[in-house]
Parts: sequence; C-alpha cells; structure tokens
Amino acid sequence: MPVISISNSKNRDSQVKAESVRTSMRVRWIDESNRQAGTARIMKGTLDKSFELLLAAADNNTEQLAQNLINEDPELNVELYGSFLRDTSRVYVNSDQEIVHSVTQMEIVRNPDGSVKLTRPKQSPEVNVSEEVPLKYSGKLFSKQEVYRKFVIASKMQIVHINGLTYDFLFDIAKELEEKNSMLLLGAGPKGLQQLVLRRGAVPYRGFLEGRTKGSEYCLILHLSNMELKVPEAPTSTAVEKAQ
Repeated sequence: MPVISISNSKNRDSQVKAESVRTSMRVRWIDESNRQAGTARIMKGTLDKSFELLLAAADNNTEQLAQNLINEDPELNVELYGSFLRDTSRVYVNSDQEIVHSVTQMEIVRNPDGSVKLTRPKQSPEVNVSEEVPLKYSGKLFSKQEVYRKFVIASKMQIVHINGLTYDFLFDIAKELEEKNSMLLLGAGPKGLQQLVLRRGAVPYRGFLEGRTKGSEYCLILHLSNMELKVPEAPTSTAVEKAQ
C-alpha cells in the first residue's frame, strides 16, 4: 500500500494510505468428479520447433516443410511438450529468436481519431505522491456524470486512515465531496494539476476523489484515469475529397 501525502480545503495536510479496491469472492474450482481443481502452466512449444525455424530448415519451401511434417514430425518434442512449468521468468527475444538483455520500450501517442501522433521511448517518471509537498486540494470539482462521460476509469484505490487524526481529516474530505455531489481533481505539483505517479515507471494518472459517508463511517475512492474521451474534429472538405 503506497503512503501518500494529501491536503484538504482547509490547507491541513497529512500522510494516509492508498490500497487497491478489492471485491472479496470465494471461488472453489472442481472437476467432473467434484475433486479440487486448479490452474497449471504447461509447455506448449519451444523456439527450436517454431514455424520460422522449421521453414528455414526446409529451405523456405512450404511444400517441402509440409512433407517434412508428414514424414518426420519435426515440430514435436515428446519429452518436453505437455510438461508442467514452475518458477518461470519472462524474457525478451529478437526477430532471430535470440534472448536480448537490453530492451528499449517504446510508447505510441495517438490522436483522438486513432492515428499515430508520435512514437517515443517509454518514460519512467518518478513517484510524486509521497514527497514532502502533499497532493493539493485543487478545488477543481467535476460532477460525477461529467467524469464518467469524459474520462476512462482504468483503476480505483481507496484512501484509508492510519490513526485517529487522519480519520477526522479524511472524514471531513469525504463529507464535503458528498455534500457537493462532486469529484475532486487530485493531482501532484505546486498547483495540484500534475498527473499522479504511484510507483516508479508506472503509468501517470489523473486522480478524481469521490467521497461517501454513512453515519460515522466514510469511504474515499480515488478514481484513476489515463485516457480522456474527445470528439474527433470533423474532416475538412479536402480530406473528404482525398478519401473519395
């Protein structure tokens, strides 16, 4: 659970915790004989038996490859296929099916119409929710309907107290947001408008804080969004003519 610093509308700030919102559900998987069942990872194939290498061994002749498959079964490894896998690790391979040890991940930024705007190396932003400067109460409120219409909610976290003082602090925030029937834009930076980075190298999110209360109980939910829904611009007459 990441620890974050947050301030309220009265310029009081405190450290609280954020935890994932989970729905508890007990599920027991059984087979046809009512025996306990579970998931397993099984070897499906190996790189040395891949289609590309088998085709290269057949001099890139698909007819010869088909004949080899009929006569010799070179794609099968009866000693390995179907075996159970445990303690595996993910690796990256290049086009020659060789393991690579230095990988540059790229991210693609798209326009509202889906076209590629730019391609750049994936950025690894630093965490900005547990610094000395707390997440500011920006005062920028959105109605719940507006948030649901304009933003794609990718994840949710629950803000929880760690002692009696932070309970009062968070309860006041939840009560205020509930009375206004709104969500608060919660961000980092001096003005509280920067996107939130909860873990190093993680996806930056816009945060929308929702508050609910029931008697002496409260619930603060931080809705996280990394995508805004926008209407694409209408195509110009020139673009329409080119498409035709």
